[in-house]
Amino acid sequence: MVRKKGILALALVLLVAALAGCAPNSEPITSESTGFWNKYAVFPLSEVIRYFAELFSENYGLGIIIVTVIIRLILLPLNIKQLRSSRSMQAIQPELKELQKKYSSKDANTQQKLQQETMQLFQRHGVNPLAGCLPIIVQMPILLAFYQAISRTQAIKEHDFLWVQLGQPDPYYILPIVAGLATFLQQKLMMAGNTAMAANPQMTMMLYIMPVMITVFALFLPSALALYWVVGNIFMVAQTLLINKPMMAGNKQQADGKK
Repeated sequence: MVRKKGILALALVLLVAALAGCAPNSEPITSESTGFWNKYAVFPLSEVIRYFAELFSENYGLGIIIVTVIIRLILLPLNIKQLRSSRSMQAIQPELKELQKKYSSKDANTQQKLQQETMQLFQRHGVNPLAGCLPIIVQMPILLAFYQAISRTQAIKEHDFLWVQLGQPDPYYILPIVAGLATFLQQKLMMAGNTAMAANPQMTMMLYIMPVMITVFALFLPSALALYWVVGNIFMVAQTLLINKPMMAGNKQQADGKK
């Protein structure tokens, strides 16, 4: 499962790389834009940002912040499920290692038995090995739609917010650096107390690679996208802290009860 999450995280990085390397569709997004993607993803997102911006005297920076928080709230159930799945996976690690030791042979029959008993173990403990992948999968089209909504909406692209023009990279590199730091902190909190993830070399590598990649890409992408990352990751940090505390307290009580 951890390997799959690493692969999906890498896929997210590759998507961002594609955004950085490919010129956006220069055609303005309007209600007349054709195609499923334009009509049901890019245009609605552009309109929602416009709507909230107009509530604050056409402040598109605030519009992006509000929409980012709304998106994170919508994804909240998936993220809670991801955290719970991660903790449940950690709890069954001793049993999982016993199964791997029992079926250590690499022949096809033995590996099939290992897979069957592993799935039974997951079912007994209510662990969904794919739960941790869903938030990453869902974020990919959202990120792409956000990028196109910014690039193809003139009012958003040309708006000045704080020290940046939303359609241009941050000239002072502040948002990219904050985005990278927030990404690192969020991932570090996800791994806190999870010995299975902390001991996995792939996850440790992603802990450092992802923030660096996000920072580098944010240096060249529109500031509005960097703002989306900053707000989204700060939200995720707060969410992880709020969810992890009661979950870890519950795990401690269970561990004390077993003594």
